[in-house]
Amino acid sequence: MRNIDTIIEKLKNANLPHSDFVEIMENFKNPYIVLIACILSLRTNDKTTYPATMRMLELAKTPEDMAKVDVDTLAKAIYPVGFYKNKANQIIELSKTIVNNLDGKVPDTIDDLIKFNGVGRKTANLVLAKGFGIPAICVDVHVHRICNRLGLVHTKNPEETEFALRKTLQKKYWLDINTILVTFGQNICKPTKPLCDKCPIRDYCKEYNQKTK
Repeated sequence: MRNIDTIIEKLKNANLPHSDFVEIMENFKNPYIVLIACILSLRTNDKTTYPATMRMLELAKTPEDMAKVDVDTLAKAIYPVGFYKNKANQIIELSKTIVNNLDGKVPDTIDDLIKFNGVGRKTANLVLAKGFGIPAICVDVHVHRICNRLGLVHTKNPEETEFALRKTLQKKYWLDINTILVTFGQNICKPTKPLCDKCPIRDYCKEYNQKTK
């Protein structure tokens, strides 16, 4: 993949601030915590997700303990994340399934993870990468947007981007690509009004270079 080594190196050296939620993904390295934190994050911004996750973890940090938590208690703790009542039910049911059917262990394959209600490929890949340390490419809206802007892929949705990157991106970058690009997307390459004047990789960006021709 053209220029990817330079792009990754420049973004690492940019020292952009991580969101608190990204810190959860990076620091806990626990498949179960990554999984339930990801569920909270769906359709909710990081500023809301982080404190809700910390309140949730005060109630329980293992599937065994979470399976015993009252649904209303969990819903109250995670409010105001989006669909908080549904997510409370989902997390407790998922925890019970892990305890009763999976010997208390979170699955370590995408195919098994996406069997859980409400868990898609994005969450499954993040659990593999950040929870298990298994090379996987988690593609969210930031990764999808940035890879297309740079011209690294030409895809219509995050799932297409994941499979395109699987074919072209060196495996040594799979574990960290999400954190690197999400941080870049939150600080510089924003959905609207990207800060191209502050961008450390604009010389390698297809969209920027097309605009300035």
